[in-house]
Amino acid sequence: MKEIVTECLIIRRFQPEDWQDLYEYLSDEEVVRYEPYEVHTMDQAKETAVKRASNESFYGVCLKKTGKLIGNLYLGKADFDTWELGYVFNRSYQGQGFAYESAKALLDYAFQHLGARRIVAMCNPDNHRSWKLMERLSMRREGLLIQNIYFKKNKDGEPIWVNTYEYGILKDEWCNL
Repeated sequence: MKEIVTECLIIRRFQPEDWQDLYEYLSDEEVVRYEPYEVHTMDQAKETAVKRASNESFYGVCLKKTGKLIGNLYLGKADFDTWELGYVFNRSYQGQGFAYESAKALLDYAFQHLGARRIVAMCNPDNHRSWKLMERLSMRREGLLIQNIYFKKNKDGEPIWVNTYEYGILKDEWCNL
């Protein structure tokens, strides 16, 4: 994939030079609250940008007018032509439709060009913005997994177990929207 261009955005591969914009949002505790990692230092953001630049599952989401990286998408291939969608956006750019615009374009791309049969996404039930975005994308809530995962530990080093909503959509459903 070279680039996906939408009305307001450019969705492209990560570049090592993206580290500053990446740091801007991955150093925000509120942004990474539901993510499987802690806030990033500048050095960690540099490392993450390099890793994502070599990982075809990560996409940078940039404003078309300025080129500024405002978030990222993840689309990873699993078994049975199923792909998993994920997203993280700079808090300054949330609530403006950019996550929807970019995720919709990436789902279109996956179904039309990557041979995706099914796309799934998961989130913490407390992450209202995330599951509302999945529903806006016409994804179906398929389940609630109880205390199935943990990303963080308490002060005593014990896992903080969390629940997960699982969403999905089939190619046939997407194409008939």
